[in-house]
Amino acid sequence: MDIALFSPSSLFAGDDDSSDGETTDPSQSFVERNHQFPGIELHIREFGFHQLNANLLWPGTFSFADWLVQHRQLIEKRRCLEIGSGTGALAIFLKKEFGLDITTSDYDDQEIEDNIAHNCIANKIIPSLPHVKHTWGDEFPIAEPDWDLIIASDILLYVKQYPNLIKSLAFLLKTYKPKDTNVVSPLECKLNGEDTGLPRPVFLMSWRRRIGKDDESLFFTGCEEAGLEVKHLGNRVYCIKLRETNL
Repeated sequence: MDIALFSPSSLFAGDDDSSDGETTDPSQSFVERNHQFPGIELHIREFGFHQLNANLLWPGTFSFADWLVQHRQLIEKRRCLEIGSGTGALAIFLKKEFGLDITTSDYDDQEIEDNIAHNCIANKIIPSLPHVKHTWGDEFPIAEPDWDLIIASDILLYVKQYPNLIKSLAFLLKTYKPKDTNVVSPLECKLNGEDTGLPRPVFLMSWRRRIGKDDESLFFTGCEEAGLEVKHLGNRVYCIKLRETNL
């Protein structure tokens, strides 16, 4: 795993990340802040610095939350896995606002898992959200995943990790086994007035570009080569699903 040599907060100096109420305990490498999500404020403890990059909330988290609220019909009644959860803030928001059945996941690191659990309790989600520790590219700890919706925001920073990310993503989509055998796939939804097929499973990703287009394109090309179909839904939100011939 590539190690971050900087805090992501340095990338966004001066950006409005919808946050206030910042408090810092100099005896620990944590920052606690209040973050304004659509219709709700969350109190989130973030790593002031963490070598695995589960640091401060990225601006894309808030724009993705706005988009999901506007298109909530796409995710309601889904069983969801968020990969690259970081602080768990987006998952906590979706649990509180939508009552979404959601599991967090991030790099196999106990500090990250413990911090997500801390944030769940701080925002009155008890018991904490289920969590899966998984390093992209490694064998997934669940042989038959049953999440019909996978989400992520701003996870494309490390270009060298794209093959591992795509390997894990392809596994989750190709080995999906629904618990409810009566689930219909694909599920037809309306998006911007047009029919949009969202099969079960599907990956929805928000990516607010901060790297070169050539580097970014490597991820989408890699997805296509792995038998996945990529569609841009607007506002830098992408739908990635199995190519029809793989269904």
